[in-house]
Amino acid sequence: MTTRKKTGGPKTPPPAAEPAKSERSRKRSTINDIARLANVSKKTVSRVINDSPFVKEETRLKINAIIGELGFEPDPQARGLAFRRSFLIGMIYDNPTAQYVVSMQQGILDAMHNSSFGLLVQPCDRASPTFLHDMRQFVERHKLFGVVLTPSVSEDDRLVQLLQDADCPCVRIASIALGSAASMVVTHDSVGAAEAARHLAQLGHQRIAHISGPATFLSAHERRRGFSNGLAERGLKLKPTYDREGLYTFDSGAAAARELFALKPRPTAIFAGNDEMAAGVYKAAHDMGLRIPTDLSVVGFDDSPVATRMWPLLSSVRLPIREMGRMAAEKLFHRYGEKRSGGELTEVIPALIMRESTAPPSGA
Repeated sequence: MTTRKKTGGPKTPPPAAEPAKSERSRKRSTINDIARLANVSKKTVSRVINDSPFVKEETRLKINAIIGELGFEPDPQARGLAFRRSFLIGMIYDNPTAQYVVSMQQGILDAMHNSSFGLLVQPCDRASPTFLHDMRQFVERHKLFGVVLTPSVSEDDRLVQLLQDADCPCVRIASIALGSAASMVVTHDSVGAAEAARHLAQLGHQRIAHISGPATFLSAHERRRGFSNGLAERGLKLKPTYDREGLYTFDSGAAAARELFALKPRPTAIFAGNDEMAAGVYKAAHDMGLRIPTDLSVVGFDDSPVATRMWPLLSSVRLPIREMGRMAAEKLFHRYGEKRSGGELTEVIPALIMRESTAPPSGA
């Protein structure tokens, strides 16, 4: 009689089928594997992965073909460790206009398309006693690859020095050149403002008012300067009576316009320092029963989407804000990533887009 010994517990399942060789290779492929198959150095493979221009095209094509065959995908965190920084771009802003901030973000994201980079957006208050401390923490905490600085925070030399000390590259967007050509996108705001002044003067306006942005913004000073110069070319002057300071916000534009409408004689034309304030002028004019452009001509600045969402459509000085964001981000990549030198000054020239909000003054 044969005795069978019973064993406790579940039976051990049969071993799983071994994955296909191609799948094993895909899981296990490394830069070393690619270098061996391509008969090149590990450094050359790394250069191809990081889009360095210092690789022959024939070698680049061979390495990319092997990467595709193996299904190799570089680890962004590993790449970040290799660079001793993350693949994150910071955008620091203090502009109160939401549409400006959104358009700038879109431009930076355009430059990042099909890349391993991500975007972190950081608002700030330059008047805060903890401003520099907060910015240092932001940069160091995220080990940023670089930073795009928008107006007016781009004008703060203390912040630029802080970034330099932290070895964090930055590109500044500003109305005039403030640093090296490699680190600047210059928008020449005064040129566009002068064009707005010439347009209103050519229509025959004499009592022309200006609502500027806040004094803490260099762009506000440059737009006022350009506007004054444009009027002077036509023998006119921006009188202090017709000069008001706003905050680049809808409410401040409306408040300044109400003050101007209370003057006797009131202005027949207003140049607002941005479209948001121009929208506030529209509101104040409507409340006063003034018709645009019959009783009042209005010109804005930026040519943001709101310019074509008001009636009548707003004449505005166009700054391609989304394009400016893209330019700044690409310039940042070029400075650090070797794709191109990026050493030349990047410039944007604003231009007046004429629509239905301006006309000759009544009785002219």
